[in-house]
Amino acid sequence: MSAYIQSFIDPKTNTISYIVYGENKQCAVIDPVLNYDFAFARTNTEAADSIIEYIHQENLTLIWILETHLHGDHLSASSYLKKQLGGKIGISACITQIQKDLSQIYHLGVDFKTDGSQFDHLFTDGELFQIGSLKVQTIHTPGHTPACLTYYLIEEGIAFVGDTLLMPDYGTGRTDLFGGDVHALYRSIQKIYQLPDETRLLACHDYPPNNRKLCWESTVADQKAYNPIARQGISEAEFVEKRKAKEQNLPNPSQILPALQVNISAGDLPLPENNNITYLKIPLNQF
Repeated sequence: MSAYIQSFIDPKTNTISYIVYGENKQCAVIDPVLNYDFAFARTNTEAADSIIEYIHQENLTLIWILETHLHGDHLSASSYLKKQLGGKIGISACITQIQKDLSQIYHLGVDFKTDGSQFDHLFTDGELFQIGSLKVQTIHTPGHTPACLTYYLIEEGIAFVGDTLLMPDYGTGRTDLFGGDVHALYRSIQKIYQLPDETRLLACHDYPPNNRKLCWESTVADQKAYNPIARQGISEAEFVEKRKAKEQNLPNPSQILPALQVNISAGDLPLPENNNITYLKIPLNQF
């Protein structure tokens, strides 16, 4: 069985989104981006429209829109893609606890549901599902956030790891933002290391050190051998020390405040108020 993968790069957030499909042309989109200009509070759908154009060009049918985690660095285009092409939006079932916590910080009121119903499917650890002819297993990999999932294409040996592991010369996603847990991240990486060494690992971001070319694919073997903070054999205590050292004085992602509010609603923007203007909230002194 063959899996076809097309990547899309959003240069402003260094996000890599993916289309994945098999021979029957049913596809999934993973981690789509809704463009957002923070200075002018304007959204646009340029990145998502590139994905739609490719789906039309290849005569694909969108059946899944998959989030690897609740992104804090970009707004999700999941709801936009669903409105344009259909499909079901999926995320980890652990999103509900994040919704409970963030709905309090953003003071979203009793009308905001914290049961995950903004999404079409909440995946549990080890759940099996299909992207057309492709068999997929979910792996619960928290640490960067409490609701991180890896999507593992079983027969093809491909895993979409979100921010759990980045390129081997960079390391891993950070754990110092909302809900992160450095100990949980270490244990999640050990889960990924149980996959075969030749497993292809596709990341959600790349932040190239030393001006190298942007990259987003490695293997389990690459990570075990070369990851500076998570190579095979590093103890949990050493990993925690190295990870925390990297997080000292890291700036917050520029889009984190709008991103968290929008992404707990599967990328749906708040409804316009009676003046027909949509507003996002900025909670002061909370992050």
